[in-house]
Amino acid sequence: MYIFQTEKLDNGLEIIAEVNEDAYSMSLGFFVRTGSRDESEEIAGVSHFLEHMLFKGTNRRSAEDVNRELDEMGGNSNAFTSEEMTVYYASFLPELQSRAVDLLSDFMRPALRKKDFETEKSVILEEISMYFDQPPYAMDEKSRELFFKNHPLERSVLGTIQSIGDLSVEQMRAYFERQYSPGNMTVVACGCVDFDLLVKEIQEKCGHWQPFAIQRETFRPQSQRGFHLEVRETTTQEYVFQLTDGPSVADPDRYAVALLANIIGDDVGSRLFWELVDNGKADSATLSSCEFLDTGMLFTALCCMPDDVEQNMKLMRHILNDVEKNGVTEEELSRAKNKILSRIVLASERPRGRLFSVGSEWTQTKKYSPIENDMKIVRELTLDDVNATLKTYPLSNPLTVAVGPLKELNDCSF
Repeated sequence: MYIFQTEKLDNGLEIIAEVNEDAYSMSLGFFVRTGSRDESEEIAGVSHFLEHMLFKGTNRRSAEDVNRELDEMGGNSNAFTSEEMTVYYASFLPELQSRAVDLLSDFMRPALRKKDFETEKSVILEEISMYFDQPPYAMDEKSRELFFKNHPLERSVLGTIQSIGDLSVEQMRAYFERQYSPGNMTVVACGCVDFDLLVKEIQEKCGHWQPFAIQRETFRPQSQRGFHLEVRETTTQEYVFQLTDGPSVADPDRYAVALLANIIGDDVGSRLFWELVDNGKADSATLSSCEFLDTGMLFTALCCMPDDVEQNMKLMRHILNDVEKNGVTEEELSRAKNKILSRIVLASERPRGRLFSVGSEWTQTKKYSPIENDMKIVRELTLDDVNATLKTYPLSNPLTVAVGPLKELNDCSF
């Protein structure tokens, strides 16, 4: 049985937990409502860089202490940064709850030493270079930049070589002071949690943190269209990405769109899979949905040999046009529901899976959705609901970005 509990400290720090006394583990995380969309061009990438710096120690602990203690808890710990949030988390045995609270709460107030900053800057620059040597990643970033032009979501989570190279430790410290306010964070716990003890210890460790005002600009962008070709002669395959508008994280249509994306472009058993991948015409062909606070996107990705790309793009467009014209079938809807429902359940069987689901939903919408509610919404969606989303979020007229060895490529997006 799951019990949802909440508390809010006087300084604005929220504490939420989905308690399951039958669980054998628990997960704890600090969800910070900050990411690449909260940066400027000058400090692009600072959120991700700062995530790295929190592992470099505090005034009480060295970097070695932090990593040793995380290892001594014997579970799993890590962090990640996205466009809209930064998350630090650990999973461990319930009897280690107090130790984990002490470590993670201290962890959230880093020393940000200049020497550590300069060392880690080299690591970040290497990471950017490594990722941008990979065509799928580099063009995913480029396509989002083009699609969300003149909107905060256009910025890369990693930043650029120039922005990171020019970034100073003083700028990072100022960003930390601006964004890591207790009112801009949520402590999230899932599993076998002693909630009363959690609140007591978070109050002791974090109750003195001083609050300050946070502002975040949200508005739906005017998404861009067009065709862009980038030549990379060292690339063996051609990669094509197509982006169209999708629902935001608060849009009730997001569930129906997720089913639609599964039917058309799941990596196994979808229309794109059977028509392009199973028969060897393409290495991969997928369609996925991605939601943000004020917008969303549907993202189609194709990877194949250069000689096959134009024919595959035409076939992909034929598949998408057929869906827009004729909709999906009851058989496809039933199969997609079973896949989505299975993934919801499987992802939720461990406290760590629920940590990300509960924490992300609360950070973005301030709502809690139990597993049963998510499953009920999916089960009750009808064929009309799914097909109606094709009118609200049509798949035609995309932004298309291609990268690979081809020096010329006809736009087969229409």
